[in-house]
Amino acid sequence: MNKRFLTVALAAGLIAAGCSDGSDNDAAENAAPPEEEATEQAASTEKNETDDFLVPFDETLTHVHGMGYTESEGGLYFASHTGLKVYRDGEWFETDGMYNDYMGFNAVDEGFYTSGHPGMDSDLPNPIGIQKSTDGGRSLEEIGLVGETDFHLMAAGYRSHDLFVMNPQANSEMEAGFYFSDNDGADWEQLDPKGIEGEIMALAIHPDDSQLMAAASNAGVFLSEDGGATFERLTPEGEFGTALHFTDSELLYASHGTAAAMKSYSLKDGETQSLELPELGEDGAIFIAANPAKPEEMAFYTAMGDSYLSGDGGETWQEILSEGQIQ
Repeated sequence: MNKRFLTVALAAGLIAAGCSDGSDNDAAENAAPPEEEATEQAASTEKNETDDFLVPFDETLTHVHGMGYTESEGGLYFASHTGLKVYRDGEWFETDGMYNDYMGFNAVDEGFYTSGHPGMDSDLPNPIGIQKSTDGGRSLEEIGLVGETDFHLMAAGYRSHDLFVMNPQANSEMEAGFYFSDNDGADWEQLDPKGIEGEIMALAIHPDDSQLMAAASNAGVFLSEDGGATFERLTPEGEFGTALHFTDSELLYASHGTAAAMKSYSLKDGETQSLELPELGEDGAIFIAANPAKPEEMAFYTAMGDSYLSGDGGETWQEILSEGQIQ
């Protein structure tokens, strides 16, 4: 096992411990007190009616906490400590406002679900609980647990919008542990999964079929086909899982043993195929995303701040970030 990569991965925030540089505290200092109620945060009406919400971005992209393709908006979205950054048609953009520290970020067909902490321009309580956006991040709609919990480990069905979370500590609706909701967080079902081992680094849920769930930990990659009741290990002993992503027909997962690996597990027949990766050295993927609108397009982001894009199903890769620097 590559212990150096595991250390870097943990520092990158894979296990629900927050930003390694104390940036969560920075967000808290700039947030409004929890008792201030705010169910929706919006940019100006002018920005909602125009494309001015996205402006060119040419700075360094750091502290990425999630990535994904939002069908309604187009482009590859990166959730960072200072809001959303977008790679679209070979160009980079950032949002003009809404600089929230997005954690547990999940792109879905109509927008995204997220948790995290408010930015300096926000009047949301800290933490922001679970929020969703259906307008590319111009506004947020409260799902629940605002001012109570920051869900670093959260998965959302791309089309079902079902939620699979790991609650880090008791709040007003949940004890600590795994929970599932099929009605946008109005009700939560506690899960008691069997078979998962280790410290959880990532969760995933199928775009439509919520019987299919996955978890990655420092003990491997685990798949459930019964709605989270039981999980089966997909990786060998001694190999830890670092990233997960469901497409309609497969589970894409990244792991690390003696070297970084990325594989495709067929949900139809259980066959596993390895994807060719660029030379990553001691680095490895911590987020994976595939574009539902273009099945051959996929991307991944690494613990050391690199990101690669493929337009041919992972046969070749283009580097679009190198240690956070735009390429």
